[in-house]
Amino acid sequence: MTDLPTPTARAARMEKILRDHFQPTVLEIVDDSARHSGHSGAAPGGETHFNVTLVSATFAGLSRVARSRAVHDILSQELQNGLHALALKLRAPGE
Repeated sequence: MTDLPTPTARAARMEKILRDHFQPTVLEIVDDSARHSGHSGAAPGGETHFNVTLVSATFAGLSRVARSRAVHDILSQELQNGLHALALKLRAPGE
């Protein structure tokens, strides 16, 4: 049996915020901070760089830029408090 990684505190907060706001059908949040160790914005302990895949009906009809802005806006508190980078895959259902 494979042990799944324990979500970080920031990942758990981001998941709640994104679920509450976008009501996604798919949400995956991966802490990619270890890959960025030593880079700008990286911090000891990680929780600075994340990959997010989010599928939500909220994105239907929105451009890629508008989708990204919506996610950045809703996560603004995290971005102001140590979240450095988000790699986003944002889709509407059926895309």
